[in-house]
Amino acid sequence: MNIAKNMELIFVAALAVVSMTGFATASDDTRKAAAPEVVKVGAVSDVMVITVTGKRLSAAEKAQLAD
Repeated sequence: MNIAKNMELIFVAALAVVSMTGFATASDDTRKAAAPEVVKVGAVSDVMVITVTGKRLSAAEKAQLAD
C-alpha cells in the first residue's frame, strides 16, 4: 500500500477520529461561574511609576538617523 496515494484518506480518517474524540470527551458543565473577587482601587501604595519624557524627532532627524 502506497501511503502517498492514500494520504487524503489518512488525513480525513485522522480528522474524523480527532473530531469524535472531542465530542466524546466534552463535558456539559452547567455550573455557574463564581463571582469575581472585589478589588480595592489604590490598595497597593508601593507601586513604582516611571514617567519617560523626551523630545520627538522631526522627519529630517529620523531620516538622518536612518542613514
